[in-house]
Amino acid sequence: MPQDVKTDVPKVLDKTTPGLQMWRVENMELVPCPPKTYGQFFEGDSYVILYTHKTSNNYTYDLHYWLGKAASQDEQGAAAIYTTQMDEHLGGVAVQHRETQGHESATFQGYFKQGIIYKKGGVASGMKQVETNTYNIRRLLHVKGNKHVVAGEVEMSWNSFNQGDVFLLDLGSLIIQWNGPKSNRMERLRGMNLAKDIRDRERGGRAQVTVVEGDDEKSSEEAMKLMIQALGEKKHIRDAIPDNIVDEKLKTDCYLLDQGGIKIFIWKGKKASKTERAESLKKAEAYIKAKGYPASTYVETVSEGAESSVFKQLFQKWTDKGQTAGLGSTHSPGKIAKVEQVKFDATSMHARPDLAAQQKMVDDGSGEAEVWRIEDNELVPVERKWLGHFYGGDCYLILYKYEVNRKLYYILYMWQVSVSSLTASAYQAVILDQKYNGEPVQVRVPMGKEPMHLMAIFKGKMVIYEEGSSREGSSHSQPSVRLFHVHGTNEFNTRATEVPPRSSSLNSNDVFVLSTDKSCYLWYGKGCSGDEREMAKTLADIISKREKHVIAEGQEPADFWVNLGGKSQYASSKRYSKTGTFITPRLFECSNQTGRFIATEITNFNQDDLDEDDVMLLDIWDQVHLWIGKGANDKEKHEAVVTAQEYLKSHPAGRDLDTPILVVKQGFEPPTFTGWFHAWDPQKWSVS
Repeated sequence: MPQDVKTDVPKVLDKTTPGLQMWRVENMELVPCPPKTYGQFFEGDSYVILYTHKTSNNYTYDLHYWLGKAASQDEQGAAAIYTTQMDEHLGGVAVQHRETQGHESATFQGYFKQGIIYKKGGVASGMKQVETNTYNIRRLLHVKGNKHVVAGEVEMSWNSFNQGDVFLLDLGSLIIQWNGPKSNRMERLRGMNLAKDIRDRERGGRAQVTVVEGDDEKSSEEAMKLMIQALGEKKHIRDAIPDNIVDEKLKTDCYLLDQGGIKIFIWKGKKASKTERAESLKKAEAYIKAKGYPASTYVETVSEGAESSVFKQLFQKWTDKGQTAGLGSTHSPGKIAKVEQVKFDATSMHARPDLAAQQKMVDDGSGEAEVWRIEDNELVPVERKWLGHFYGGDCYLILYKYEVNRKLYYILYMWQVSVSSLTASAYQAVILDQKYNGEPVQVRVPMGKEPMHLMAIFKGKMVIYEEGSSREGSSHSQPSVRLFHVHGTNEFNTRATEVPPRSSSLNSNDVFVLSTDKSCYLWYGKGCSGDEREMAKTLADIISKREKHVIAEGQEPADFWVNLGGKSQYASSKRYSKTGTFITPRLFECSNQTGRFIATEITNFNQDDLDEDDVMLLDIWDQVHLWIGKGANDKEKHEAVVTAQEYLKSHPAGRDLDTPILVVKQGFEPPTFTGWFHAWDPQKWSVS
């Protein structure tokens, strides 16, 4: 690997401007690429690409070095060295990626929304980066990809064509798009976007773009004449070529993680030596050779404390410092962080959809709600006195209506104890959904996973019983001793959940209600707040009509422990903030057409990436949104929830299968969904 790189990295690097920066290695020097050439790569060159993300209080970085298939070994080595030097200058927190031509990662492809163009030649053959307004061009581009477009220069001949793809014949002042008869709508749209991008960036907007439909060439006589002049007499066009389906899915030292030969991750601990950190990419390349993996194998380097979401999600349990595990135990002996209680402002939810998305609240729950219990596969309205009471022996549907700008919106919650109870609730949900013309957002809510907005509907008076039923004539006998764990600080986030009546269920951070045939106790843990105590008083009155005995932790009477079967050890460590970890939202296109579930990730996504003919999956970790386009087929619509469950099952991190699933229809997206998309346009789709 060459050591005589010539560029002083700090002089060319801007580490505070969000967005993309790109350099080409020219004679061992790092030369900035003009923004108008971003997405264009010479096959004989190597490049370094930096993407800077601005978060609320700092910056994160993705560093890529891209190797053309004809790049020299010296330039490839120089690109790797410059990448390592940039990482050091950025404080060692950048995620490093090794990219090779034709095998780019989804993250890399996502930077270039109009597509990637491979150009013949390189700096060694005198090819310049900037050739704006140059019209003496003759090239044929083969366009591939629905979500991530790649266009490579191919031989100027009809032999290069096939019936399943899109081709661009670039003649300088005229760009002809030829659509294969078997190409799909999205491929044609992406091809047109790329053609217009070439026109605007390379020709200053002065070239013409025209389209030839491969199955109706007679309608484009003039364009066909020009194609024949450039390519010769037309020959038989080959059949469509099927796409190869590729499944792309510690201590303080340096580690290498091999994801089955598909991806290689290098994890650099904070105590790793400078030599270990500098040579990590070299070690990865040596490992690839030793294992006999293809030279195009993807490599990503992450540093301790700055791991990417993709890396974290390969682990069944990834815990950051200060992160709470469940409701009790905590990770790491660091400083205790006080959890800041932020006042909920309902008026901001629709003006600030990004805030609505973060808090998962469309409003303050003051809309109209109807609640049904499912009995013998039929909907039975829940009596007013039982509203807010959810029994483990029942399934419930809650239809919530709210108004924005004089338009009604609907959310349909399906509360259930287990997957086995899904059939009846799903059947009735379909009927209700049809009654409201398919407009409701459907939310599957497993017991114990109630979202904040559902709690807000019941104004802090939600009680969840482990078993039993509220239906008339129920034969289920009420236990003589019941223990409820109260969690929440206001009417938007509070619920009482029944837990086993034993002392090991207690937690010093919270409030509990112990209800017996003779008395009712309010137990205040040492770590609970005043707001939590106030909310618990309200819930205790709902749970029991008996006089309440308030008990502070450590001052329990003997009778209290007798009702819990005796005193034993329970969770007593102070709870850390849960807000330290932010999982980056991820958008996927879902498909099971090949007989197995495939989720193709779309990085740096925006509203344009939502394909009207598809089902898209937005994963925000503690919830999964399924977006159903207008053109999705009936099977995809009916199997939407199954698709989401399949995604959770196949996730490498061993996801919780009870993660709430929300079904969202095109044109009826709530702010809790649109807030994850930058500059969402509510008028983009007109829905009658």
